[in-house]
Amino acid sequence: MLRALLAAGESVDLVVSRASRLTLLDETGIAFRDAHWRDDLRSWLARGADGKPDRFGPEALDLDDVRHWGAGDLAAGPSSGSYPVQGMLIVPASTACVAGVALGLSKDLLQRAASVTLKEGRKLVVAVRETPLNGQTLRHLVTLDEAGAVVLPASPAFYAGATHIQDLVDFVAGRVLDAAGVPHRLYRRWEGELGGSRGD
Repeated sequence: MLRALLAAGESVDLVVSRASRLTLLDETGIAFRDAHWRDDLRSWLARGADGKPDRFGPEALDLDDVRHWGAGDLAAGPSSGSYPVQGMLIVPASTACVAGVALGLSKDLLQRAASVTLKEGRKLVVAVRETPLNGQTLRHLVTLDEAGAVVLPASPAFYAGATHIQDLVDFVAGRVLDAAGVPHRLYRRWEGELGGSRGD
């Protein structure tokens, strides 16, 4: 999704939460360190969803339009409503993150920026990743929906003709970008023809 945002000419303010860092390290083996964020981000973005390095070339790794903010930096630009942004995407969103945003806790920059996004009436897309969802999380998601957020479960679809795991990941990323109004070509769109995704 980040590669597609940059390809669409969007500037990105990046916040990687503490929990996301742990998940990234566990799932990919890549550390994300504030002091080396450009190198770590390039290493992360170069990999495909299958974990193979160098799947994406240098053109997809230009970080000139990315500004990184530490998750603990509550004085960062995105913590203020006067900081100019179009909206915010939380991808993926854990149920703990969903709860924090729904309750307005602002315990870190991610939650604070989400609260600011909602209070300013800007687009907030929350791609919740966990399943199954219990009643408390469902109530938090309803709270976010009622506050104006787009709740978008990270659920891939198969009508787009996916043949690799990257296709499934790209579908979810594309749906997030659709909700944010960002143009992309990450997946084949439904055109009303049964079997059209097979391409035969």
